[in-house]
Amino acid sequence: MLPMPKNGLYAITHTENQSIDAILAQTYAVLRGGAKIVQYRDKKPIDARLLAKALVQLCHQFEVPLIINDNVELALAVGADGVHLGESDGSIQQARVQLGGSAIIGVSCYNNTERAVDAQRQGVNYVAFGRFFASSTKPLAAPAQLETLTKAKKIIGIPVVAIGGILPENGRDLIHAGADILAVIGGLMTKEPELSARVYDDLFALK
Repeated sequence: MLPMPKNGLYAITHTENQSIDAILAQTYAVLRGGAKIVQYRDKKPIDARLLAKALVQLCHQFEVPLIINDNVELALAVGADGVHLGESDGSIQQARVQLGGSAIIGVSCYNNTERAVDAQRQGVNYVAFGRFFASSTKPLAAPAQLETLTKAKKIIGIPVVAIGGILPENGRDLIHAGADILAVIGGLMTKEPELSARVYDDLFALK
């Protein structure tokens, strides 16, 4: 399994109304553009195992880890590098037992630094906060504040991920506030996803 990156762009697949070929093409483009980690997120999968396995193979060509959202069993079945868990997606300990010590396990912490501290204590590899801005993917998600990133960076020793409505024009504010990694869906899946990824990637060089 590939290790968790310390910083950079975290690309999340945009699967709604997309064919498998289109999803793979978009992922290839953002990998060329500099994505450091990719998450397969799919609420209405056509063939989750087929697509997830193809994504693992594609990401590994670039030596980039592939994370599965919400589904430990799928991650295990396709040889993914880890899993991302929301509040109701099962226990960290059980995911670790199933996936092994070298797997990447990330946890959604919303706007809650206490949850992040507890998750770190349980051995996760990154904690994610958000949403920070209006998001079409999660329009009803509770908002998070920049101050949460700043506080988390002071008390958390693992990568801090920001998610939710992140665009190039607001991403730098999140990095300056304490985010090590920016997780992006909609802002990447443009007509030119490779170019979009490069724009996000450049934000980290300007830190």
